[in-house]
Amino acid sequence: MEQIKEFADRLRANIRTVIVGKDQTIDALIIALLCEGHVLLEDVPGVGKTMLARSLAVSLDADFRRIQCTPDLLPSDITGVSIFNQETREFQFVPGPAFTNILLADEINRATPRAQSALLECMGERQVTIDGTTRPLLRPFLVLATQNPIEFEGTFPLPEAQLDRFLFKVNIGYLAPAEEEAMLLALGRRHPIEALSAIADGSAIPQLAEAIWNVRVDDSVRKYIVALIQAARTHPDLVLGASPRGSLALYRARTGARRRQRSQLRPPGRCAGDRAARPAAPLHRQAGKRAARPNGGEHHRCPSGSNTAGSRHGGAVGETTLPADRNCPAAP
Repeated sequence: MEQIKEFADRLRANIRTVIVGKDQTIDALIIALLCEGHVLLEDVPGVGKTMLARSLAVSLDADFRRIQCTPDLLPSDITGVSIFNQETREFQFVPGPAFTNILLADEINRATPRAQSALLECMGERQVTIDGTTRPLLRPFLVLATQNPIEFEGTFPLPEAQLDRFLFKVNIGYLAPAEEEAMLLALGRRHPIEALSAIADGSAIPQLAEAIWNVRVDDSVRKYIVALIQAARTHPDLVLGASPRGSLALYRARTGARRRQRSQLRPPGRCAGDRAARPAAPLHRQAGKRAARPNGGEHHRCPSGSNTAGSRHGGAVGETTLPADRNCPAAP
């Protein structure tokens, strides 16, 4: 327990030397890392999405690869390709950037559906199958994908199957005035990423991830998760609710409790610590009906910029009764 807390705290403090004022976003990445999940970073250009991924990779001394997604990107540019070796007269497999620890798919929605599909097996099963041969990927394996929610020309929206494979969808947001001033002061000289050093061994993450499952989860938490997901699936304003993978994503958010040195996860919504520890995993998996969208359209993605759960679930959370927890005082 102490080892996980120390790992998370050191990693968070190290990334903060580069990324200013985005503690909640950093925490979401750490939770996804320990849960062996993937994160979709959606925000406007210039808010630090790429730098956040680089800072995480450097802090872990992990192998880092970047894919700049464009319409001419091919699946083999991601997973690898078999080429004919004229010396040996045999086909030789050349691994693609997917064979890494941290993969940054920059502007993922600019890749065609054909190229996007190359990540489905990678993210879901942590393996790639090429020419009938299945090859396992490295561990840890974390996909950090970015996309711009403003520009839509020349883009290809991610399908439901792709979105469902992300543990979290995170909006970074702009800095507060004081934080932006601190950023200008820090970048007035050499960029902090150049002085960043590794403070943890990325190869230990699989062992830490296995230890996460030792957190005892109260029965009321499981009931709450199921009730929440079921409410979203049957809500009249939603055309698509979260999948069972979304339920599992919420279940895995107990990492936050583990990082706070707690051996038991209590019902969410009652404790301020629990609320801060659980990014909204199912939001990007839900789509609203046309009538629920102010500006019309076939359906829309539930926003993820706020941390107010009720406002983001189209009322589904507000209509779901939270289980009581006698041992945890009500949070303000």
